Amino acid sequence: MNGMGKWLWLASAALALSACGSQPEQNEVAATLPAGDIVRLAPREIPDMKAVGAEVATRDQAEVLARIPGILTSLSVRAGDTVQKGQRIGMIVDSRLGYETSAYGAQAAAAQAEAARANADLARIRDLYNNGVYAKARLDQAVAAARAADAQAAAARAQQGASASIAGQGAVIAPASGRVLRADIPAGSPVAPGMSIATVTAGPPVLRLMLPEAVAGQVRPGARVIVNGTVFSDSGLPSGSREGSVTQVYPAITGGQVRVDAALPGLSTQFVGRRVSASVEIGTRKALVVPRAFVTTRYGIDQVQVVSEGKRLSMVPVQITQTADPAMVEILSGVSAGDTLFAGQVPTKAPGK
Repeated sequence: MNGMGKWLWLASAALALSACGSQPEQNEVAATLPAGDIVRLAPREIPDMKAVGAEVATRDQAEVLARIPGILTSLSVRAGDTVQKGQRIGMIVDSRLGYETSAYGAQAAAAQAEAARANADLARIRDLYNNGVYAKARLDQAVAAARAADAQAAAARAQQGASASIAGQGAVIAPASGRVLRADIPAGSPVAPGMSIATVTAGPPVLRLMLPEAVAGQVRPGARVIVNGTVFSDSGLPSGSREGSVTQVYPAITGGQVRVDAALPGLSTQFVGRRVSASVEIGTRKALVVPRAFVTTRYGIDQVQVVSEGKRLSMVPVQITQTADPAMVEILSGVSAGDTLFAGQVPTKAPGK
């Protein structure tokens, strides 16, 4: 075949390829390339994942608060211990309450003695009234005095009991069953009413996300949450990505952020408060997505093989990012929709050779 004939044959072949559809074109390209896979880039819908910070937490946290002022004489738990609801974990003593209770006790005894005297006078006056010695007015006066003395004695006893019950409130009680997250006040420290002595985790473990208020309306219960890193390696579970779902979106915005709780399989309360990197689904978007095998990393640069019009391969640097599917990556720049990518097959060694 002479030069002119060869050129006409190539031109006719090119026209035939351009007239074919997408699948025949890929077949023609594959026929002229080494063994491998090809893919034609086209936008597709993928989940839109928002990278956020997350924290391992529990659904609730109960604060152990001091109910009376005084000295924390004992604290029997420390961070990491497990407690049960109603368990006594410490004691607060206010020596002033002991003196007050003693004083109220003396007042109650005096009031009781006065009530006994008034009742004795009433009995004597009633006997004299029955014998016609005293008038009815004198009897009524004695009855009123006895009743007042009895009321004063009851009030003194109640005041003594109230003082004793306040002293009993010095017992530090666990408000919920769970693990002690914080107990950093040493015994012997003075405390005031309402002061936090310890924090107890309560409820199942959750992954707590803090999202910007701009995307608060795009997150719904059931949305996918992906955690990356080795947060599970310390608890004996395999490291890598873990997938969960949003369980609750709190209807309040604090400091420009909204709080979201997510359930995650394998999550434990061993390291409550640990910060992890997570991504949450906030909708869908269009992107160029290819299998990870089509991207080659050389000297720290991600590259893909692009099939040119002359069926030649050229390495093109690209910028990629991870997607919700670990086997797929998104191409951000370097190539565009309509480009054809090639991934060569790794040759396998025949048995016995």
